[in-house]
Amino acid sequence: MSPVNPFDDAATARVVVDDSGTLREWNEGARLLLGHVAADVVGRPAAALLADGTEPTPPGRDDHQWSGTLELRHRDGHTVSVWVLAHRRPQDGRPDTWLAVAALEAGPEPADDPLVSAALTQSPCAMMIFDDRLLLRGVNDAMAQLVGLPQHRLRGLRATDISSRRQNSELERHMRRVLESGRRSDMQTHLRAVGESRAHAWNARIAPLTAPDGRVIGVCVSAHDFTEQHLARERLQLVNEASVRIGSTLDVTRTAQELAEVCVPALADLVTVDLLDPRENGGEPATVVEPPVALRRTAQQSVTRGHPPAVAETGELDVYPAGSPQAECLLSGQAIVASETFGDLEHWLDWDPVRLRRVREFGVHSLMSVPLQARGTTLGVAVFTRFRRPYPFTHDDVLLAEEVTARAAVCIDNARRYSREREATLTLQRSLLPRWLPPTAAVEAASRYLPAARAGVGGDWFDVIPLSGMRVAVVVGDVVGHGIQASATMGRLRTAVRTLADIDLTPEELLTHLDDLVVRLSEESGEDSAGEVGATCLYAVYDPVSRQCALARAGHPAPLLVPPDGPPRLLELPSGPPLGVGGLPFESAELELREGSVLALYTDGLIESRDRDADAGQSLLREALSAPADSLDVACDRVLRTLLPSGSAADDVALLLARTRGLPAGQVATWDIPADPSLVAPVRKQVLEQLSTWGLLEASFTAELVVSELVTNAIRYGSPPIRLRLIHDAATLICEVSDTSHTAPHLRRAKTWDEGGRGLLLVAQLTQRWGSRHTTDGKTIWAELGLLDEE
Repeated sequence: MSPVNPFDDAATARVVVDDSGTLREWNEGARLLLGHVAADVVGRPAAALLADGTEPTPPGRDDHQWSGTLELRHRDGHTVSVWVLAHRRPQDGRPDTWLAVAALEAGPEPADDPLVSAALTQSPCAMMIFDDRLLLRGVNDAMAQLVGLPQHRLRGLRATDISSRRQNSELERHMRRVLESGRRSDMQTHLRAVGESRAHAWNARIAPLTAPDGRVIGVCVSAHDFTEQHLARERLQLVNEASVRIGSTLDVTRTAQELAEVCVPALADLVTVDLLDPRENGGEPATVVEPPVALRRTAQQSVTRGHPPAVAETGELDVYPAGSPQAECLLSGQAIVASETFGDLEHWLDWDPVRLRRVREFGVHSLMSVPLQARGTTLGVAVFTRFRRPYPFTHDDVLLAEEVTARAAVCIDNARRYSREREATLTLQRSLLPRWLPPTAAVEAASRYLPAARAGVGGDWFDVIPLSGMRVAVVVGDVVGHGIQASATMGRLRTAVRTLADIDLTPEELLTHLDDLVVRLSEESGEDSAGEVGATCLYAVYDPVSRQCALARAGHPAPLLVPPDGPPRLLELPSGPPLGVGGLPFESAELELREGSVLALYTDGLIESRDRDADAGQSLLREALSAPADSLDVACDRVLRTLLPSGSAADDVALLLARTRGLPAGQVATWDIPADPSLVAPVRKQVLEQLSTWGLLEASFTAELVVSELVTNAIRYGSPPIRLRLIHDAATLICEVSDTSHTAPHLRRAKTWDEGGRGLLLVAQLTQRWGSRHTTDGKTIWAELGLLDEE
């Protein structure tokens, strides 16, 4: 059976009239009713068809349906009395038209039609019966009441004749599919029945009606009002969506915005979230809220472009006095609802003429203020407003808003606590990391530190430590975990590294001592396993005189070396166990670095991410370091842009670049000293001559005294061979005396009549700093003189 255009169906007379009353369309059913062909009447006034010339009262501009009995003139002159149903048909971008219909085949009365009688008897709800041409054969009382038209006037019409609403067209498509397939179908929709103030949710069940031989001879449509179930499902869906979408980050502003976005338009047309300003209470929400209440607009969402009818902009601080919905709901801890229906909306807004004027301008008719509370703390208030949705807030809406805001409040409180802890951790981290890298003669250095975006501040650190003999130590480490505990552990390890570096331990010895410290920290923390507090570390010592670099690592990523005239390469170093394992040895490697070589030390947060592994990250790092850069700072920035294009990382990132410098041979002088006290004077003379050659005569007096004391002590208490070395740069003169004895010197307080014991005390007073370091052959006593202070 091929489908028939509903308008051309001859079983019903149909005409289309425009707003001026002119006939625009005329079907075959209209010709059968009045005898006129379309060509005779289309384009002429519809009123010309009235038999008595009296026009009926036209429908109003806001009316969408009209029905009544008209006396029409047939082509042959006799009068035809017809009941007509007309309804407005909206046209996209064009003036509306009216569809007028009159049934020609009403069919038998329900009592005489066994098909309709059986269906009406068995149906427990509102029901319509359509035949195989989709003409209405009958309705029961419940359906006639919903449609708002008498039963006998509906027979013979199609669903699209009764109303021009899209639901009627959709229903007709469903019925046609049921006729063709013989299978039941359901259609769910929202519409407002005649006499109802608001739309209901309906489920239309469309079932085929069959003859004894199995042929489909019609369809039965039963309508079920499932508004309560639908609203319950919508509420549950909103609560579920809120639990999924709200709290996706640990950012207070974003969490508040997620609350607003979830509730618009599902619950309200405008949602604003105002939080108590923590800056007025030392970073914490107030324990007692008293009006006037200062609230900062944190988020807002509206169904309209921008945020009308909101008065405050995001970020603005507004003060709400006693009597305002915001202040009163915070004081009571309960939701407050105001609406035009109850006549209290303007009363609640009397305190603010600007808001009251905006409410009238946009037609706001219902408002609900809900306090945001979590863990006994009041955080702020969420205000829900309706101006486009015509219905006021109900008791169920209040319960739903309280449920959603309660979930959001916990997320906001979590974000607030996280932000507070993160800020405290960042402050601690900044205080523990070096504020600036000390200038040294051995290396030029630049660094970058980037805290984790979401996981919280961790325990990554770096340092540049000047050592004796113009040497320098560079170190990068990473404490396992995040938060204040990780930052505090990092601070203890950084201090320990500086202390151990000060006594000139070799890299592997330093890591061994650091490993013991981490084990002790694990035991002190009360963890069952010593490995619970762990860290990785890379420690390197560079000597600009010999250009030798000794490196050792404890489970840390290997450094990259960028030679002055070659591509970057990964240094193959013994990996060593992570710090905190305990009892396992560390190994160091030594290599010569040409002047201008760049060492890149970093933590794993730079090269590893969810999108790539460490190997891919190291390839990107080599690529970023291969291009020439004007400075190490420029190189650092390029590395971060290449490996972290978003500007954030999942884990902490520490990067340290160090470009080596070499000390020219002309700035170093060395003498082998005989173990004879009588030869100290010639040594002093040679030192003075060398200082004259270097142009450092202003430091000669102090240097002569220091050399004399250190050489005399080595001859008296040390073991030959003895060697004296002078090193200088623009700012420092270093005197070093080495011997093969492993006994370290120490300061002591000489008594009044003692003949000796004042040498090292004199050295300590005359120099910037002094000390000793153990070597494989013995020890070296050194002292530094500041040349700039001598000028």
